[in-house]
Amino acid sequence: MRVTGVVQAGGKSTRMGGRPKALLDVGRRPLIGRVVDALGHVLDDLLIVTNTPDLYAFLGLPMVPDAYPDRGSLGGIYSGLKAAGGTAAFTVACDMPFLQPDVIRLVIDRTAEADVVIPRVGEQLETLHAAYAKTCLGPMEEELLAGRLKITGFFDRVRVLEIAEREVARYRDPAIVFMNVNTPEELARALGLQARIG
Repeated sequence: MRVTGVVQAGGKSTRMGGRPKALLDVGRRPLIGRVVDALGHVLDDLLIVTNTPDLYAFLGLPMVPDAYPDRGSLGGIYSGLKAAGGTAAFTVACDMPFLQPDVIRLVIDRTAEADVVIPRVGEQLETLHAAYAKTCLGPMEEELLAGRLKITGFFDRVRVLEIAEREVARYRDPAIVFMNVNTPEELARALGLQARIG
């Protein structure tokens, strides 16, 4: 099964004061650069979902806009999956500084087994560190057209395979792997972690 890596960079960064969080530096590299590097260790087919392509042209990757503007993360996942050259898309957020290639592989290696392959940490499904097959497009679009934007809203119509927290923890603390940088406080925490763990 061919998998395309999709980076979600369509958010408005409102909690970061409107600054494009994907371009904030952690460890002397922009967040989105760190994300692309981690994906590039595992996949050679990558694209970015963004409505501001000029900001990310320096990465030299294909870019697509939201097919359904202002439909949140579900709209972004749908847009990336629809544009993906592979039969599935591994989707991540642009603001995850500590992505682990081994954990990405953990998900991708199971893509033939289900329509959605997704890690679970406690009660939280990591919807922006998950693989979605093209078979999800129809159910996703139904939700988008109905204005229902919860990412897991279509899961009852597809086959979902959950990756257990303990499997992720074999490689790195899940709280670090799945960390997002949405606020100045989270950026400060990421910078502190970067100084300690690299």
